[in-house]
Amino acid sequence: MLKLTKRAFLAAAAALPLMTSAAWADGLISIIVTDPANPYWFTEGEVAKKTAEELGYTATVAAHKGDTNVESNLIDAAITNSAKAIILDPANADGSVGVVRKATEAGIPVFLVNAEINEAGIAIAQLVSNNAQGAAIGAVQWQELVGDNAKYVEFFGNPSDNNAATRSNGYKTVLSQYSGLEKVAEEVANWDRTQGYNKMQSIIQANPEIDAVISGNDEMALGAIAALKEAGKLEGVTVGGFDGSPDAVEAIKAGEMAYTVLQPVAVFSREAVIQADHYIKNGEPMVAEEKQLFDCLLITPDNVANYTAPFTLSE
Repeated sequence: MLKLTKRAFLAAAAALPLMTSAAWADGLISIIVTDPANPYWFTEGEVAKKTAEELGYTATVAAHKGDTNVESNLIDAAITNSAKAIILDPANADGSVGVVRKATEAGIPVFLVNAEINEAGIAIAQLVSNNAQGAAIGAVQWQELVGDNAKYVEFFGNPSDNNAATRSNGYKTVLSQYSGLEKVAEEVANWDRTQGYNKMQSIIQANPEIDAVISGNDEMALGAIAALKEAGKLEGVTVGGFDGSPDAVEAIKAGEMAYTVLQPVAVFSREAVIQADHYIKNGEPMVAEEKQLFDCLLITPDNVANYTAPFTLSE
């Protein structure tokens, strides 16, 4: 498994503009994301689309919203439209295996971004954040802020997404070392702000004294913050997120969120299209390793001013 460091992915991101020859100006790259209503997935789709167009392709962005039936229909459309490549954020680690195989058998190379599937050898590449590394740096930061004794809540993402378990396990590895940290609630909120808000409201009623919240993504954390603010309980509560979204950055600036872990989605979405272009032109992968990990970065009040664009932290 290839691990790309901060230096490597920043170097890749700096490679603007991209040039292409007229010989490759025709062709569709189909980009399928989860839900562009979430700024993370919106950025994923827009960066991939822009990169494809810079390389001379036409590009479409569609969303499956976690529905494998919709995902299958979108893959069918890409096949019907003779796409040169598919950039896919899979709906389900197991449930998306079949659609990736279907596209591959139709002769269309598939490049997965953000989330993995539970089968190797059918996608050309799987480019994802190093979620274990990101969870570890987030949990260490969270514990340093919270201390050795606290009652806390964890928000868990979509169980069908391997990233949810990887982040939760990363948190547990760090926080289980401190016997004074008591997790009074763990709630599945499916990466969603509204669910985070509603679940946090219920938690507050059952556990009025909460010291901290650690979340699998920013949207759930922002929902929890909204519920805590409404209840007049946000002051003194440490809330940590994961994604590096613009709204989370604003919450850090406002003193409402302690930190967020930046996923380099703007980098690996671009890189996936560059690798797709290489495969289209050369018939072989640009990177030998199918699974490629991109390290996450920590955003805190100390470096939040270096956040220069959505999901981008400058040196």
